[in-house]
Amino acid sequence: MERDETLSWIALSMVKGLGPRRIKGLLNEVPSPKVLFSLKEKSLREIHGISTSLAGEIANFSEWERAEKYLKDCEKEGIGIVTLHSKGYPQALKEIPDPPPLLYTLGSLEQEDRFSLSIVGPRNPTDYGIRVANMMATALSRSGITIVSGMARGIDTAAHIGALQSGGRTIAVLGSGINVPYPPENRGLMKQIARQGAVISEFPPGTLPEKGNFPRRNRIISGLSLGVLVVEAAKKSGALITAQYAVEHNRDVFAVPGMITSGRSAGTNKLIRSGAILVERPEDILEEIAPQLKGYLKEEKRKNLKLTEEEQKVVSFLSPEPVHIDEIKRATGVPTERLLALLTGLELRGIIEQRPGKRFCLPLTG
Repeated sequence: MERDETLSWIALSMVKGLGPRRIKGLLNEVPSPKVLFSLKEKSLREIHGISTSLAGEIANFSEWERAEKYLKDCEKEGIGIVTLHSKGYPQALKEIPDPPPLLYTLGSLEQEDRFSLSIVGPRNPTDYGIRVANMMATALSRSGITIVSGMARGIDTAAHIGALQSGGRTIAVLGSGINVPYPPENRGLMKQIARQGAVISEFPPGTLPEKGNFPRRNRIISGLSLGVLVVEAAKKSGALITAQYAVEHNRDVFAVPGMITSGRSAGTNKLIRSGAILVERPEDILEEIAPQLKGYLKEEKRKNLKLTEEEQKVVSFLSPEPVHIDEIKRATGVPTERLLALLTGLELRGIIEQRPGKRFCLPLTG
């Protein structure tokens, strides 16, 4: 995309009285922001969806210097800009009623990110909540799912770390400018996420993390994903806002049940009563979204894994039907102690699964 075209997109996002929903509608009437800004006020008033006052705001837009500064900041700091018309703009996000007209990015948005799940919860979770968020993110990442969250303290951080530790992709959606890490202590985490996924924001560089930014941020978290998993939530929680967006976006809402005596579980338990899908294990999510995955990701993950000769021998013998370790030993000829180590390693990498009674199998592919 040419520089002046990118500048027009930045300017469009700054026009007073013109939000994401109206921008999406306008772009059905005109081919690009550059064309829109080239029109006279009289011509603008003739376009469906543009009022007299809005036509004046567009025709007399006076913030070009500030838009230019944002663009220069991006060029200087290596920040990418993806617009609604860019090839790399996430298709799922494009389909919500009010997609951000542009995303400021660090890292890369990939085609495989269309298979993503959001994990959300409070900034002050219980130890149980942190363990569950990390465990779910780790297991889902090993199945090829991109983990989306908001990089906040607590559940968000646990989810991102789980994805990173398992070698998976993760996307952080900020409620501040892309060059304003929030919370500040997650600056290092943000760099890791950018290396192994993407950090994105609809807010221009330098934007402070103001309270009103976060509900807007939450619609993007939902919009990027096949579903939203709420790990913990009080009765009034930002995580519940994300869940509500998921309902509006026709996404699955998943919730982890919690103790009835815990205030941090009141929101999740209420979601379950209202029809959210109860989640006790990662497979509960994978089974629900399997029709959308079509088996592709798990198969690709398994094909791309580098296995030793012994590991390949074990994996080739196994199927989705569990078999006892003694049968595996007889079939492969691998000594017991060595076999136990191999099986443990393969299980930790998500290549095989263990069933009760020392039986092992390949995961179902959806």
